[in-house]
Amino acid sequence: MPASPLTPDAIRQIIKEGPGPKTALLGARASARKIAEAMAALANAHGGLVILGATKARKVPGVGDPDVARELMASAALLPSPPLILPLPQLIELDGKTVCVSQVPAGLPHVYSVRGQYLVRSGRETRPLMPHELRILLLNRGEASFEAQTPHGATLEALDPDRVRAYIHLLKRPPDEDPNDLLLSRGCLAETDKGLRPTMAGLLLFGKHPQRWLRSAEITGVRYAGPAMSDDFIREDIQGALPDQIRQAEAFVNANMRRGMRIRGFEREEVPEYPISVVREAIVNAVAHRDYSIRGDNIRILMFSDRMEVYSPGRLPGHVTLDNIVEERYSRNEAIVQVLSEMGFIERLGYGIDRMIRVCEEEGLPPPEFTETSAGFKVTIHSGAEALVGAGPPANLYAHLQLNPRQEKALAFLQKNRRITNREYQTLCPDASPETLRRDLADLVDKGLILKIGQKRATFYILK
Repeated sequence: MPASPLTPDAIRQIIKEGPGPKTALLGARASARKIAEAMAALANAHGGLVILGATKARKVPGVGDPDVARELMASAALLPSPPLILPLPQLIELDGKTVCVSQVPAGLPHVYSVRGQYLVRSGRETRPLMPHELRILLLNRGEASFEAQTPHGATLEALDPDRVRAYIHLLKRPPDEDPNDLLLSRGCLAETDKGLRPTMAGLLLFGKHPQRWLRSAEITGVRYAGPAMSDDFIREDIQGALPDQIRQAEAFVNANMRRGMRIRGFEREEVPEYPISVVREAIVNAVAHRDYSIRGDNIRILMFSDRMEVYSPGRLPGHVTLDNIVEERYSRNEAIVQVLSEMGFIERLGYGIDRMIRVCEEEGLPPPEFTETSAGFKVTIHSGAEALVGAGPPANLYAHLQLNPRQEKALAFLQKNRRITNREYQTLCPDASPETLRRDLADLVDKGLILKIGQKRATFYILK
């Protein structure tokens, strides 16, 4: 297995930055077991470099005998179970000192242990995998994935026949084909010692009550009034089969995003603050590629005044990293991805990340931001409302508060101008008496939507 060329300047910079999630620095006297533990920890994470002859203090004493060091690194790779098949270690000269560098590729197919201990690279250290982390890693890299499991007690009665018939009709299958044969071929059913049983994928896609079998298989949508979380929000918990969740989540975003006018050439057109195709791609990716084995967490769509965040449980799968996410492809849930693809939701060949970036660029928006958290993956889409003419708050934002039209005008004015005076409110609503407008503003203060600043003629109001 050939190694990517490493230059002295690149290694010098890596050592200068110190140990990290993808870098293990070991002194020249490190044992073969210590080296093997660092290699296995990187292999169980996202790969990286083991540098022998450099210390955690970022010093470079080098190795004594370069050939012996290279042989030590090569033999250390064979100690984990199963053995690591790595590129040959490279010797790098740094200011008269030699370091030995071993590259651990990302996306290796197994889970590796050293003398029965499973390790992972976390921050600057190598540490043991926690039981739940090991379980998730085994599922992600094992032959049997979580979606292929058959929950205890689930029978064919748990599937909705209408959903199955609609799927068969969509595929234009022969009318005499046995639905169970099709579902079996798609990984939605499995043969067990008790006969055919629905898999987790089948229950999530076609189940009558999917949340009975996996409570966390839902989406929470929240729309906040400002750029941060606050007590003023609209929330919707979206359940049901995955195709329905996708449609309902897209409808939630559509109902809660702002719209305005944009002038192109000599024509005016209505434009939403987020490109619909980008929103759809983010939601579908979250549903299709989330880690359903993580319980107690769900997909979250958080809408703020300046951005939208779509979070899904589970870090990036397989060999996919933030660096190669545009080019690389890997499906954690192959059965779910195939069925959603056949239903027209996604293209099986890719995540659509490149399309999201391209559409945002065409719309004059910053590219989406992709972030890995400690236990999940987040996509941030930036709002384009500031560039739109007459983009007020979404129609549904304050619907639950039973505001009158004058108060909605005041809040729209505040969204755009950040503050409003009694005189400006009178200009907005010339047909209302000053006392009516005073009561309107006092009511908004009581509801916790705005704050009153100043006294008498110097009074003005801001959003809380």
